Amino acid sequence: MLDEICADAKSRMQKAVEVLAGELKKLRTGRAHPSLLEHIKVNFYGTDTPLSQMANVSVSDPRTLSISPWDKTSVQAIEKAIMNSNLGLNPNTAGSVIRVPMPPLTEERRRDLVRVVKQEAEAARVAIRNIRRDANGDFKELLKEKDISEDDERRAQERIQKLTDQFVAEVDKAMAQKEADLLEV
Repeated sequence: MLDEICADAKSRMQKAVEVLAGELKKLRTGRAHPSLLEHIKVNFYGTDTPLSQMANVSVSDPRTLSISPWDKTSVQAIEKAIMNSNLGLNPNTAGSVIRVPMPPLTEERRRDLVRVVKQEAEAARVAIRNIRRDANGDFKELLKEKDISEDDERRAQERIQKLTDQFVAEVDKAMAQKEADLLEV
């Protein structure tokens, strides 16, 4: 019973770290990366379609993304979706290929992005602590129903605390890495 609760808490904490990694990928550093455009939806024939299902996104050089739509009639719709994405990107169309140059980040924008990274990391830490609280509540419930002893409850809480510390350290490492990427000129 205790092992199941700990395994569930571990998998949920791992998901919280994965969500943080996904959120950090969306934040733009000075380098071009296809994941910057992953969340963009293109309104094509009245349906919001993910860009990745409409075109091939690749890196043509460190500061430029290249988008090759499979359907040539979707070029304008893709261009419009990128412009409306609030990423501060201005796509250039050359025939059926769309090039998206990455503008250099200003110092002020870098500081804003670092602030956002810290907020995302704190949200992940809070999620991990909430999972710990839920698991500890389950242990207390088992103790109250006399399914486990007090020693078992204490040992299980220590295991959950070790898991919490491990995943919070992963969050801190991801935050520090993204911060360094953003502040690198």
